[in-house]
Amino acid sequence: MTAVLPDRYSVRPPAKEDARALLELVSDYNTSVVGFADYTLQDAEDQLTEPGFDPGTDGWLVFDGDRLMGYAAVFGKGDHRQLDADVVTTDVAVEAYLLTEVLTRTAEFARSYGHSSVQLDAVNYRADTARAERLAGYGFAPGTTFHRMRIDHHGAVDAPEVPAGVVVRRGAPDEASRRAAHAVLNAAFDGQFGFTPRPFEEWQAAQENHSAFDWSQLTVLEVDGEAVAMLSANDQFVEDEDCGYVGRLAVLEKARGQGLAKFLLRDQFAVDAANGRAGTILHVDTNNPTPALGVYLSVGMRAVLVMEVLRREVAA
Repeated sequence: MTAVLPDRYSVRPPAKEDARALLELVSDYNTSVVGFADYTLQDAEDQLTEPGFDPGTDGWLVFDGDRLMGYAAVFGKGDHRQLDADVVTTDVAVEAYLLTEVLTRTAEFARSYGHSSVQLDAVNYRADTARAERLAGYGFAPGTTFHRMRIDHHGAVDAPEVPAGVVVRRGAPDEASRRAAHAVLNAAFDGQFGFTPRPFEEWQAAQENHSAFDWSQLTVLEVDGEAVAMLSANDQFVEDEDCGYVGRLAVLEKARGQGLAKFLLRDQFAVDAANGRAGTILHVDTNNPTPALGVYLSVGMRAVLVMEVLRREVAA
C-alpha cells in the first residue's frame, strides 16, 4: 500500500512544542463531528510525551506551508500484540498517507517483537460514519463500542457506607500500594478487549507522565488483607467539563457481586462533589464480559457520547 502527498506538503515527526498546533487540529475535527473540542492542551502534551512513544519513528505531522494538516501516531504497550493508532485530518489525501505510514510502522513493531501479526485499533466517533467507511476500505472492522457515561452533581453527595469487612486505602504513596493496585488492574482486566497488561515500571511511568493524575487519586479496597478492587481517578475532564474522571475501575473476579464497584463509584461521586465538580465521567466497553454498563446505569450514570473501536490485523 502506498500513498503520495501533494508536492507542497511536508512531513516531520511531532514534538512537545507542537502541542498547541495539535490541540487546534484535533479540536477543529472533533467540533465538526460532535460539536465540542473534547480535547485540551494537557491532553496533547501528554500524548506527545507518553513513555514508550518515539516521535521519530512512531509519529507524523503533515504541513501545508505553516498550516498543520494532519497528525498520526501509533503506540503499543507491554508485549505490543495490540497497538493503538491515532489519525486526525480532514484531508482525505493526507489521511491515506498517514494510514500508510501507521500500517507500515505497525508491521515493523510486529517483526521487532517477534509476532506473526498484531492487532491495530483506531477509535472513531460513531457520528463520523464517513470516516468509518474510509477506514473499512483499509481493512478496519468494528471491534467494540465505548459509551462515555456521566452523572451530574447538584450540591453535596453523601458518602456511601463502607461494606462490612472492607478496608479502604486512599492514595498510593509507596511502591507496595502501587504494586497492589497494578496487580488488581492486570488480573481484573485480563482478556478484555484492547487491554494489554503492562509491567509495573512501565505502568507507573505512564501514570506519572499523565499530568491530570497524582497518586492520591487512587483508591484500593482490601478484604482480609488482600487488595481486591481499585479505582484510579484523574482530572482529565476538569478543564473542559468541570468533571472528575474515573480512568480505571477494577474488581477481582472472586470479589464481584459484593457491591464493591458501586461503593467505589458512589465514593468517587462524593469526592468529586466535595471538590465542587459538576459531575463524574467514565468510559465503558459495552461488550465488556462483566455487567459494567448495568452497574453504571444503576448508580445514576447516563450515556452522553458513543465511540467505536475499529480493528485491523496487521501481518509482520
